[in-house]
Amino acid sequence: MNALSVEGLTRVYPGGYQALKGVTFAVAKGDFTAIMGPSGCGKSTLLNILGLLDRPTGGRYLLEGAETARLGDAELTGLRRARIGFVFQAFNLLPRLSALENVALPMAYAGAEVDERRERARVLLDRVGLGAKTGNTPLQLSGGERQRVGIARALANAPALLLADEPTGNLDSKSSAEILALFKELNAEGMTVVLVTHDPAIGAAAGKIIRVKDGALA
Repeated sequence: MNALSVEGLTRVYPGGYQALKGVTFAVAKGDFTAIMGPSGCGKSTLLNILGLLDRPTGGRYLLEGAETARLGDAELTGLRRARIGFVFQAFNLLPRLSALENVALPMAYAGAEVDERRERARVLLDRVGLGAKTGNTPLQLSGGERQRVGIARALANAPALLLADEPTGNLDSKSSAEILALFKELNAEGMTVVLVTHDPAIGAAAGKIIRVKDGALA
């Protein structure tokens, strides 16, 4: 079964700009897929649609076989919270919260009890190598450590699909290699990983590369 599939996907913004032009592909469960292409080619637009943060103008998007176009906003929010984890280039951590509090936050939105979410946050931070820094705020962490917190947060609600938008874009080569190794470990454990990247080394590590140019598959 596919983790996701898109068929003839289009996205047209107000004013007529067409960011996606009939994109069709599938990602099988357990795949590690990289979406690559030049700046402005539509990669981030595509990732936003895959993450249910945006709706396509036309075409179909099936997530685990479910037709997402038929779902209302509340249903999309629930599905996104339960099934999808996000990792961002800019980390998107709350600066006044500790690493543990940042990781626990998605579980609070999902209704988990305080003790449950704090314990799981500790487990996840230990999983990404930050078990000794649960009380540190983002400003007390390096860029690579912040991204590890971001990955732990993305795993908070045990998603089936991990989406990452340029996850190494703000990191040095050593930190990038460490983050890549973590993605590969998660994929080896069965998680479906889809990431947008400009980095050829990251793309080469993926089992499949989807190349986008001018809003279409290259």
